[in-house]
Amino acid sequence: MKEITAIIRPDKLEEVKNALAEIQCKGVTVTEVKGRGRQLGVTESYRGRDYKVDLLPKTRLEIIVNDKDADDVIDTILKTAQTGDIGDGKIFISPVDDVVRIRTGERGEKAV
Repeated sequence: MKEITAIIRPDKLEEVKNALAEIQCKGVTVTEVKGRGRQLGVTESYRGRDYKVDLLPKTRLEIIVNDKDADDVIDTILKTAQTGDIGDGKIFISPVDDVVRIRTGERGEKAV
């Protein structure tokens, strides 16, 4: 099993969720976060004064999938979240040793 963590633009969330639903990826955890990467923030003006916003709003998706489904999920996120501009985000893939469904006690791939 794999954990796919994607940091995306907040305005891409609905599009990504809909695309994931189309490929039958049902379970996703969404968190609103702030962060920065190579972009290092932006400079904005307010009432004639410039100020730097170095932590930008992003959306974090966490998805646990069976190994065979990981590439489809990654490709779907990549296609739908990509704008081609700096600040599109990142996708991290990590191995998952085990999963337990609390309601039934099922473990492993059955719990995903």
